[in-house]
Amino acid sequence: MKLSDQQKRLCEHVINVFESGSVEGNYAAISIYADGPHGVKQVTYGRSQTTEYGNLEELIELYVNSNGLYSAQLKPYLAKIGVTPLLDDATFKQLLRDAAKKDPLMRKVQDEFFDKRYFQPAMAWANAGGFTQPLSALVIYDSFIHSGSFPDFLRKRFPARLPVKNGVEKDWIKQYVDTRHEWLSQHSKKILQATIYRTQCFKNEIARDNWALAKIPIVANGVNVID
Repeated sequence: MKLSDQQKRLCEHVINVFESGSVEGNYAAISIYADGPHGVKQVTYGRSQTTEYGNLEELIELYVNSNGLYSAQLKPYLAKIGVTPLLDDATFKQLLRDAAKKDPLMRKVQDEFFDKRYFQPAMAWANAGGFTQPLSALVIYDSFIHSGSFPDFLRKRFPARLPVKNGVEKDWIKQYVDTRHEWLSQHSKKILQATIYRTQCFKNEIARDNWALAKIPIVANGVNVID
């Protein structure tokens, strides 16, 4: 998978819109969703929204170890993240907002974190699967951000083979997007039903044969992404 700098930015900016409504990403964005273990509510934070019971501790630890302006205040929370629910801790949430808004280092750390934790593993998976198209990269990256990877149960619902197994790349991506769209639209959780704007965006780009991500703008949840 070889992406130009512009193609990588397009992938990142589309995901930023999905996650926080902004092309550049809202580094201070905080949401509370009931999507933690066993459906518990949890804090999600940052440009591409990492979660309290997922990788938020890792992100904050990177920031603390980088000696950011709010490192001292956030350090005591490292032992609590993912252990003690923090959704009602107003001080913690305000520290996260302040760090993103007032300390450029937090934005730098987030960029490095989301690239290392999500984008690079997504591209490694794409390479191992034999994918080459930039639109495939976008779809794969989104799955790593939104679902952590590719749910096995979804991959069993469509017949296309991976390119590395002599399958046709475009067929695999199209069938995966269609399958994921149907699954999200019929999910028992309303919060997931509401995320079909992600797969609808991909369906639109597939329909207009935008595999190279050369046709811009890309409309992501009503926002025009041009670079």
